[in-house]
Amino acid sequence: MKKKVINLLFVLTAINIFGQKPATANTNNKTLPAEEMVTSKAIKTLKKVPLDEASILIYDYDGSLFSYDLESESIVWTVKAKDSYTEMCANKVTLADGVVYVPFINGEIFAIDNQTGDVFWKSRLGNVADQIVLKDQTPIISNGKLYITAQNQNQSSNLYALDIKDGSLAWNYKLDSADNDVTPLVFDNKVFIGSASNFYCFDTNGKVLGQKTFPEAMSGKPVTDGENIFVANAKNTVYALNSKLDIVWEFKFDENQFNIKDRMICSDKKLYFGAQGTNVTSLYSVDSKTGTQLWKTDFKDDNIEYITKENDNIWGYTRKARLFELDATNGEIAYELKLTTQPVSNIEFPNDDNLLYYYCDAGLIQFDLKEKDENMYYMRTSLKENIYSAYLKIIR
Repeated sequence: MKKKVINLLFVLTAINIFGQKPATANTNNKTLPAEEMVTSKAIKTLKKVPLDEASILIYDYDGSLFSYDLESESIVWTVKAKDSYTEMCANKVTLADGVVYVPFINGEIFAIDNQTGDVFWKSRLGNVADQIVLKDQTPIISNGKLYITAQNQNQSSNLYALDIKDGSLAWNYKLDSADNDVTPLVFDNKVFIGSASNFYCFDTNGKVLGQKTFPEAMSGKPVTDGENIFVANAKNTVYALNSKLDIVWEFKFDENQFNIKDRMICSDKKLYFGAQGTNVTSLYSVDSKTGTQLWKTDFKDDNIEYITKENDNIWGYTRKARLFELDATNGEIAYELKLTTQPVSNIEFPNDDNLLYYYCDAGLIQFDLKEKDENMYYMRTSLKENIYSAYLKIIR
């Protein structure tokens, strides 16, 4: 009897430390409630498509996606969600084998021919019409599946895996947080994602391989260096985890800084991340193997909104429209300029080393780095206040 009590106490302690025993993934669409069920419609057979390399994809902040020909300066095609209750982009697109995968805030996902705008299939996650279902999502395409996270469905969120042939449900898993907006990471034939204070590892068939509970919410987008996984919490800690979710190292940055979210890049065994702050925003570089800080660059009285890596350096902009380029080896400022237009999208770099593109409230800006000229390449017919985000992708 004493041995049974000890065993029971051990089990209860393990549950308390590591969280509840994970449920299995759902592969039966019929068992899902209506607000979580996946409906899909195949229109054309999915196929590989040649690239329209004269165009750039513009996911406008009003929620419409269009292909814009940079040579003729004209719109090639446009698609838009059927019934979004508000005009909002809030997501990113993925281009794979010439097919554009675009999620809309109402839960719809389209697979589109990049040349013509013709739709191969349409899928919808749930039937919610009065709230945001997909937000801050980049469709992750890997081994015939599309991975994406939906939020605010029946007071919970779901990680979905869809078959890219027709958009049908392969499997889903109910996560912990109702407001989950973290993009999953697919690495080493495993799927990694954080939700609330938990971090999960799945196989590509939806089986839970591991679950680790942390003291704080895990709100950062996970990235990898090909060996370990890196993820940030909602406060001021970045963790390096192995594939078994053991902590390899943890890095604490300034306690007055927070909210890395998707501002984290891993390249050449170095981790770069931008942390927002109350008085000072900083961009850090950390050795991905050891967690040792390599450098830190501060921006006072501002906040980093976006970072990316291009030509071996780190580019980004701040909330006050400060465009910057940092030397990735030491963090020194290589280029800096106060823009007259505020970017609301990512930055895209064409083959011309002197140019870059970003989107602002008025439209598409082609920025000349040498002349410091903000050329309005595409102008919207109207302006909108309180813009959440837009997204650009050069077709190549």
